Amino acid sequence: MAETLVSKCSSQFTKLSSFSLTSSSSNLYQRQFVTFKPRSSFSASVSSSTTILTDADSNMDAVQRRLMFEDECILVDANDAVVGHDTKYNCHLMEKIQSENLLHRAFSVFLFNSKYELLLQQRSATKVTFPLVWTNTCCSHPLYRESELIEENYLGVRNAAQRKLLDELGIPSDELPVNEFIPLGRILYKAPSDGKWGEHELDYLLFIVRDVSMAPNPDEVAEVKYVNREQLKELVMKAELGEEGLKLSPWFRIVVDNFLFKWWDHVENGSLLEACDMKTIHNL
Repeated sequence: MAETLVSKCSSQFTKLSSFSLTSSSSNLYQRQFVTFKPRSSFSASVSSSTTILTDADSNMDAVQRRLMFEDECILVDANDAVVGHDTKYNCHLMEKIQSENLLHRAFSVFLFNSKYELLLQQRSATKVTFPLVWTNTCCSHPLYRESELIEENYLGVRNAAQRKLLDELGIPSDELPVNEFIPLGRILYKAPSDGKWGEHELDYLLFIVRDVSMAPNPDEVAEVKYVNREQLKELVMKAELGEEGLKLSPWFRIVVDNFLFKWWDHVENGSLLEACDMKTIHNL
């Protein structure tokens, strides 16, 4: 059924359409250490620029620093056509985002359990961008490698989602078949994190309904919890009021404000196909 939905939702990427949508700026599981660091032999041919380490970067967490310099993000234009690649470091520098208009491909996973509760994570304190903010289940990037550049049926993005859910949350890959990730839409947004770092992403929104086991990676995740609709609304209200120092990631807030609750209806009704729109890129 999931594969059928994905196939029906699939189409060639289309030109950017701009919409006036609203844009707003559980206990932690015991973890057995999980590592997952596949590297492809795929050779990249176009790199946007050179990454230069500064003195300030020496204080960066060792794990996050390695990922910043080793991971190669996929650079795209506003129509989601691949135009090259660059380091995760460069892709998140606001200076380069502003001066070179670097835009990279990303994904955001929304995982629901069989009670239709949404799994949220709080990003770790060592994350370079948006540390300790609450967000959807998993947010990351397909990398510039063969398995994650496959555009047919959005397989590259779905492969990347399966990889990062293991890496960040310790969810075994066999519990997350790639054909069960349902792509519902794409958003394009820009958001600064602080004076140096930020995001400029063309983000694929992937939904999946599965009961899973977890072993969160503390290098990536500070806390996880499932929420129902009312609990999420309460979380959003606390973030708006600044209570308990709670913050939400900008991409998650965009999805909450524009799509999530109506899509939640489709999750519960088993009618995600009705919500799927992969032809439009919502420019927020």
